[in-house]
Amino acid sequence: MSTLESVIWHVLGYSAMPVIILSGFAVVAAICVWMLSMSKDKELDE
Repeated sequence: MSTLESVIWHVLGYSAMPVIILSGFAVVAAICVWMLSMSKDKELDE
């Protein structure tokens, strides 16, 4: 059972890093797009 648990934890550990990196990139990209759309709306209003 310890070998199975070791394999599971290794899989979780190696799959967590790409998920964290990609989710962080997606959040930053969404915030940047939102900020750009807000600035574009302000320029159009003026």
